[in-house]
Amino acid sequence: MFDLDRWQEIYHVLSANKLRTFLTAFGVFWGIFMLVIMLGSGNGLQRGVTQNFGDMATNSVFIWTQQTTIPYKGFPRGRRYNFDNDDIVALHNTVPEIKYLAPRLQAGGYMQTNNVIRGLKSGIFTIMGDYPVYNKIDPLNFIKGRFINDLDIREKRKVAVIGTRVVDFLFKKDENPINQYIQVQGVYFQVIGVFQSKRTGEQANQENQNIYLPFTTLQQTYNYGNAVGFFSITAKDDIPVSVVEEKAIRLLKQRHSVAPADDPAVGHFNLKKEFDQMQGLFFGIRLLVWIVGTGTLMAGVIGVSNIMLVVVKERTKEIGIQRALGATPWKVISQIIMESVVMTTFSGYFGLVVGVGLLELINFLLGSTGAGTEMFVHPGIDFSVAITALSILVVCGVIAGLIPARRAVSVKPIDALRYE
Repeated sequence: MFDLDRWQEIYHVLSANKLRTFLTAFGVFWGIFMLVIMLGSGNGLQRGVTQNFGDMATNSVFIWTQQTTIPYKGFPRGRRYNFDNDDIVALHNTVPEIKYLAPRLQAGGYMQTNNVIRGLKSGIFTIMGDYPVYNKIDPLNFIKGRFINDLDIREKRKVAVIGTRVVDFLFKKDENPINQYIQVQGVYFQVIGVFQSKRTGEQANQENQNIYLPFTTLQQTYNYGNAVGFFSITAKDDIPVSVVEEKAIRLLKQRHSVAPADDPAVGHFNLKKEFDQMQGLFFGIRLLVWIVGTGTLMAGVIGVSNIMLVVVKERTKEIGIQRALGATPWKVISQIIMESVVMTTFSGYFGLVVGVGLLELINFLLGSTGAGTEMFVHPGIDFSVAITALSILVVCGVIAGLIPARRAVSVKPIDALRYE
């Protein structure tokens, strides 16, 4: 391995025809370069999509009411109805697979906005009524203060948790919003916490414009009675959320006299199902990248093998002299294999370095110029992937040199000496 004469011979062979060596090595370089770029881009896309989930519990389901489509128990088709506080108790008692149950209520209804005033400043923000448990389903990053607690719920306190964009609109730059008051539709609330979304891009901007009030306070202050807007539910760790989803919907249909077959009457969104589909999509993308990248890399390796066959043919007489002077078949084979491994490893390593460097440059440009998008974040590859790629290169180098090496020792020394 550390025989100086052997390394000098390798250098002499590879430098004898520089253009041929360069073109052959470029095939391997391009294969590993494209593999790195495609893997890094796929990872950037996956990170961008998954970061939009923040730390939200993926084994979650969201359930809300919609118009009925089937007449049932004397009720007409097209009836509207609401969930209520009694449903909270019923779900807890009837569906033991539930881990977290968070009733939610949005002031003004779904996708509506509300005027919020502080002094001479005002803004339009989304007002949500929540229980403390919701922060376990979709955690927030708190900069100051805290989230709603159980005492806020029991005493129906007029307190509010606001996002960073709310602070930017209603407060001065260096002003501390904690314990200050904001006016929400004519009612004053004390700010107890400031949060920042864990998501990225536009979704983060939207969430940072939210204001969270205690669920019971919002019900009482704005005369919602015992209405519940929708439920956010997570399943226990060893239970599929689809089980909870099915049981919860069946129970809610029974409680509100909705026909069992009237599926459109209960809206629901299974986050786990969507997340698994997304993960399956990215697995398919990674598999396709490996197939295409490995195929491109193998094309370069085949080129190395073909060139090594040419090199062996040109050195037939030289190999015959080595054999005549006592060189063993293994010495000849190992020499040719080393030449092949050196060519593939060095060119592949260079392709790996250039590929990683280009990904880092793209990452830097996206961050410094602000051109990044929420769908493409931090392109790059893991260290383990780089090691795997280099290991593949070494194995491919051995394979590329094995066939020419076997051909070299298959020629008898006397015939090799006579070769012209």
